[in-house]
Amino acid sequence: MWRNAVVTGASSGIGESFARSLAEEGTDLVLVARRGDLLERLAGELSDRFGVRAEALAADLTEPADLERVAERASVVDLLVNNAGYGAFGAFHEIPLADQSKEVGLNVTALMRLTHAAAPSMVERGRGGILNVASVAAYAPSPGSSVYGATKAFVLSFTESLHAELKPAGVHVTALCPGFTRTEDDQPTGLMWMRRDAVARAGLDAVRRGRAMCVPGTQYKALLPAMKLAPRGVLRTVSSAVWSRAVQTHARPDA
Repeated sequence: MWRNAVVTGASSGIGESFARSLAEEGTDLVLVARRGDLLERLAGELSDRFGVRAEALAADLTEPADLERVAERASVVDLLVNNAGYGAFGAFHEIPLADQSKEVGLNVTALMRLTHAAAPSMVERGRGGILNVASVAAYAPSPGSSVYGATKAFVLSFTESLHAELKPAGVHVTALCPGFTRTEDDQPTGLMWMRRDAVARAGLDAVRRGRAMCVPGTQYKALLPAMKLAPRGVLRTVSSAVWSRAVQTHARPDA
């Protein structure tokens, strides 16, 4: 369905899985991340294996000049996958403000800028897709990673609003809200952990179908209604326990 796509955060984790799935479908790619060496290796592999054009575009999306370079490329693609993001762990008052400002810059400002770059040409053509990676953290407090949770709540709200705005023009805008995801082979396994390839495929299928949001995994689909209905005090208590464990293991939803 997609002739070409920009994928941010493509050098590893869910972003790499997005890239592989799209290449397998025959989509030409612009792969974006800070690590140019990893991008070059991935781009070469995907080009050789699937016969697609895969370009490595090394960029730090918190740097204005780099962000504008990527925005220029995003302005002409069929699909934009806003996957780049990170979370700072620990007590809010103990984490340097510069680190948390950079987190907002990547998770919110860069995503918004690239979406703003991609949308006009999609509307003009009457087709296109934007997949924004949020998190189940958008639905609950995130003590121990408060700014991260807040940025993902922004992504979810922004994406749902944009979905309604652009749907009449034929543009599909989807929020992907994964839970705990194994982005590396040495990460934990268990009931609440999902494989990154399954998460990426679910997100791509959702934007292809024009869905406003996607929560992959039956366990998280079952959990979401309880999160929405639970009293906020109970949700804060449970979230504190979950995030305390997540901070100890340096894991987060969509990590």
